Amino acid sequence: MLSKLQQLGTESDGRYASDDELQFMDTYINSFDSRVEAYRRIKLSEQEIVESVFAKLQSSHPQVLVLKGEDRRVKWKQDTLRVLRHSAMTVLLDDPELLRQQFLYWFQTIMQAFGAQEACNVTYLVMQDVVRDILPKDIADLLCPILEMNRNLLRPQNPQTKT
Repeated sequence: MLSKLQQLGTESDGRYASDDELQFMDTYINSFDSRVEAYRRIKLSEQEIVESVFAKLQSSHPQVLVLKGEDRRVKWKQDTLRVLRHSAMTVLLDDPELLRQQFLYWFQTIMQAFGAQEACNVTYLVMQDVVRDILPKDIADLLCPILEMNRNLLRPQNPQTKT
């Protein structure tokens, strides 16, 4: 939303915006109540979501929580909560571009530096299933595309990557 408003301001400098250019605002306004509710539900469920993802990773992909012999479980939880909170804000603001520009590109660099890209790949894939189990369908439908965007940007970027 904020990125779209900024773009509209730039593109319509010195003129009135057309009805077509303003359509995204109507869409956002009409979805505002559901976005606020989704944000609140994600906030209330964040610990359950992260703990469920953690449990699934522990049983099916324990190797992603240990990097170069170092136990990364505590750091994984901190990072996962951070990404989930940014994702919830993205649901609220309906602004994936803002998430991408102001957080994910920076976080991608960090994950590459620590070699944690496969952990991100698996985490945000599993998280989508967990979210669909824990949250109502309409909320999961808002959050899961953001989680998939996170996964696509944070996972290993070479052609041999398995999804």
